[in-house]
Amino acid sequence: MTTSAKAVRFDDDSMWVHLDDGRVMAVPLAWFPRLLAATPEQRVQFELRSRGIHWEALDEDISIDGLLAGHGDLTHGRLVAPV
Repeated sequence: MTTSAKAVRFDDDSMWVHLDDGRVMAVPLAWFPRLLAATPEQRVQFELRSRGIHWEALDEDISIDGLLAGHGDLTHGRLVAPV
């Protein structure tokens, strides 16, 4: 069975993904530099797909399986908070 997103919303620090099985995930925007740098208007211009979320203007694709596995943006290496 594949889990998919049925809704997405944002606050200042997180993306909230509502899944079709009833779970809601909060994901730090810091995991996805393109979303972190985007304006609120750009963030809400997404398309829900069967296996993820797509932002055409931001050239960003996020898989639900990746989110469930705890993966952020895998194209740029992990961001590490300064100590």
